[in-house]
Amino acid sequence: MGKVVLDVSMSLDGFTAGPNVRADEPMGDGGERLHEWMAGEGPDGAVDIDVRRQVDAAVGATVIGRRTFDLGVGPWGGTPWPGVPSFVVTHRIREDLLGDNGGTFAFDGLEAAVRRAKDAAGDKVVLVLGADVARQLLRAGLLDEVHIHLVPLLLGAGTPLFAGERAELIPKGKPVTGAVTHLSYRVS
Repeated sequence: MGKVVLDVSMSLDGFTAGPNVRADEPMGDGGERLHEWMAGEGPDGAVDIDVRRQVDAAVGATVIGRRTFDLGVGPWGGTPWPGVPSFVVTHRIREDLLGDNGGTFAFDGLEAAVRRAKDAAGDKVVLVLGADVARQLLRAGLLDEVHIHLVPLLLGAGTPLFAGERAELIPKGKPVTGAVTHLSYRVS
């Protein structure tokens, strides 16, 4: 079965979204800059494009926090990866929702969402979207790896990645550097 992996862009000061996250700015003020590396236009951008291709090729399902779903479903136009099943962690269970791009959103509690996502992903990776659900998964011992795309940007405020959580992370390989530094860790 696939691993549960948090794959996230983060500012140097530890934020995964800027301040004032809201419907018309789902990444908060300035937060969209955290994803600019994906276009491959910065120094050594080919490295970043290759990292992004590897992430895209590995994803078999996603686990998404409810707030991330609420803010992302419109901009995504369906599931974050077309045709890939997504499992929304929520206390407000509802019928499955078919995205405009062929992927399905299913709504469940934390452990059930992870179990269903792993089944759906098969040998591929279950990617985690949302800082809050990532903290919940870490706390529950359900997070296998953390991949951080460290962006040379200081947001000053916003959504912190693991505020208040403690864990030992073991490096997986060496950092890879393009316009941002790509780091991979196994959760001990």
